[in-house]
Amino acid sequence: MRNNGLQHHPESPSSESTVPRPESLTPLFRSVSAIKGVGDQLGALLARFFGAPEGQQAIMLDVLMHMPSGVIDRRQQHGVAYAPVGSIATLRLHIDEHIVPPRGNARAPLRVLAHDETGEISLTFFGARGGWVERSLPVGEVRFVSGEIGFFGKSRQMTHPDYIVAEDKLDTLPFVEPVYPLTHGLSSKVLRKVIAQALDAIPIMPEWIASFRKDMLGWPGFAEALRAVHAPERPSQGDIVSPARMRLAYDEYLAGQLALGIVRSTMKRTRGIARRFNGQLTERVKEALPFALTAGQIEAIAEVMADLESPDRMARLLQGDVGSGKTMVALMAMAAMAETGAQSALMAPTELLAAQHFRTLEPLCEKAGLSIVLLTGKMRASERRAALDGLESGSVQIAVGTHALFQGDVRFHQLGLTVVDEQHRFGVHQRLALSDKGRGTDLLVMTATPIPRTLVLTHFGDMDVSVLREKPAGRQPIDTAVLPISHYDRVVERLRSRLAEGAQAYWVCPLVEESETIDVVAAQDRFAELQKVFPGVVELVHGRMSQAEKQRAMARFQSGEAQILVATTVIEVGVDVPNATIIIIEHAERFGLAQLHQLRGRVGRGSARSACLLLHTEPLGETAKARLEAIRTTDDGFEIAEKDMELRGHGDVLGTRQSGMPGYRIAVPDVHRHLLEFAHEDARAILDRNPGLEGPQGEAVRALLYLFRKDLAIPLLKAG
Repeated sequence: MRNNGLQHHPESPSSESTVPRPESLTPLFRSVSAIKGVGDQLGALLARFFGAPEGQQAIMLDVLMHMPSGVIDRRQQHGVAYAPVGSIATLRLHIDEHIVPPRGNARAPLRVLAHDETGEISLTFFGARGGWVERSLPVGEVRFVSGEIGFFGKSRQMTHPDYIVAEDKLDTLPFVEPVYPLTHGLSSKVLRKVIAQALDAIPIMPEWIASFRKDMLGWPGFAEALRAVHAPERPSQGDIVSPARMRLAYDEYLAGQLALGIVRSTMKRTRGIARRFNGQLTERVKEALPFALTAGQIEAIAEVMADLESPDRMARLLQGDVGSGKTMVALMAMAAMAETGAQSALMAPTELLAAQHFRTLEPLCEKAGLSIVLLTGKMRASERRAALDGLESGSVQIAVGTHALFQGDVRFHQLGLTVVDEQHRFGVHQRLALSDKGRGTDLLVMTATPIPRTLVLTHFGDMDVSVLREKPAGRQPIDTAVLPISHYDRVVERLRSRLAEGAQAYWVCPLVEESETIDVVAAQDRFAELQKVFPGVVELVHGRMSQAEKQRAMARFQSGEAQILVATTVIEVGVDVPNATIIIIEHAERFGLAQLHQLRGRVGRGSARSACLLLHTEPLGETAKARLEAIRTTDDGFEIAEKDMELRGHGDVLGTRQSGMPGYRIAVPDVHRHLLEFAHEDARAILDRNPGLEGPQGEAVRALLYLFRKDLAIPLLKAG
């Protein structure tokens, strides 16, 4: 299988693309060990902090792309008497006296009394050892001291000043100092020294931004922007909306949009097959469905069919809220593909979800005369061999599976369509790898996470989009209520009466095991508690269980033998038990809005009215309160997605930090989202004008792709 080198994590510090990196960028890809003062211990710490692949070191570029979270202004030199309490001040002090704590009183601080022409101040140091305070602040001399002004009794004091410098070293004191996110063992001063040396390594680089865009917005060059952010002369230069930071955020967006554009053009360029359908299998599937298709499904199917009939390869995203019927759209596409003699593969992110899809599709396929197999990583050897033989011979028309479908021993007779569910858990490069298993394979991506336009552009800018907004007929509304966890006993009693009527319930917890640091009832503990109250009818499912254990628990719940399923978010997508009409989400304040919406979608899948109960601890913060109120008052996934992004700011709405797909290092979506539209337009214009990124301007754009770790798209470029 040709893989284009796309199996590597797109954010890894060392590029392995087949195209040589421009020589001018070499200084930025050198290891941080080349920096003076970075030994083995600090090098290993920086590698972990910046997420370098195991066995590799962080590079200069990692350091430079680490953005400050704020700026400290040390320019204020009012004098002791006029420095506001709680502010940062820089003072020129005469050192008067050292008051050393008595022997045996290790907790007492060392105090240094000092003054200037406006007043007196004490400099306080706890745990001072080794005489460094005495050496830094010698009595009778003048020192510049910078730190936060506080009070002790009626006198001003400064506890542990940030900087102490002699008069002739005043230029070493950073009057405008960026503040960085840090990790245990990494101090701000050490990181600033590393960054200062990395700034010296920035080479002269060509400009990739169109002059009209750069001039219109008043942006500096790339190197100038990095220097302004990391070594600002004025606090405003380090601001998140400063021209320098805006320019760097745009660069990050532009690199992402260019990579998506290259992937898109690759799929379009690799000619697809203009399919012709006779309608026999799709009609049989329609007849097998226990419900009528919605208007939205019919429209989405028509869009997919038009793509499949086109000679260009299809690359379409199917967005649909929970329960909107995306899988049926995919089944119609796969049935149509089978009419042409071609096969389809449906890939899901977990074995649980793959098995759920298979259970949903198998009876419909059987009625329609379609052959379908489930292919996962934990099948028995004989079953796997039979499935592989069927795919290679062409006797199997549809394969459902996990990433196991990527594996080299999986060979299709004629793969025509790849369907990927919950795409954001895979990434652009993985979906190409699966599509490469067939010649001119069409691609349909499904997501039950309604995505705001900003994030559609960010993660799916290489795709056409279909949206399902309606729910299938007969789906019941879900009553949602919010209660504090102190009502637990009342909830259990209400649950007892509902179970006596034959109901089934999910009980979701955020952790698997009890944590010493977070006061959250773990799934295993809640399972044990509920078993005491409801013996024999409670099951547990979480991600650390073996596949066989999960399947056994799910089978008991699906059959109705078990009435309560205690679970972690492993049930977030794909679990379909129509008889389950209750979901209780414990510590709901710890879940994101989109996740709560996904979890709520596990009920309301049958004809009976359903209920969702959100249990929370007290007191609730304002953001958590707004989140729970939003989920209580609406079930529109698209409205919830917009609200989620608004509440979480630059938090990753798609959950990609947890799933391995990179978020942003520089751009903050809720601040910089307007730049994404510019980047989308500009990337399209660049690739339309110069599809192979050739010549001097093309080289500049290639440099951008390397700088933002999108160079794995470069081998896909079309020569002009």
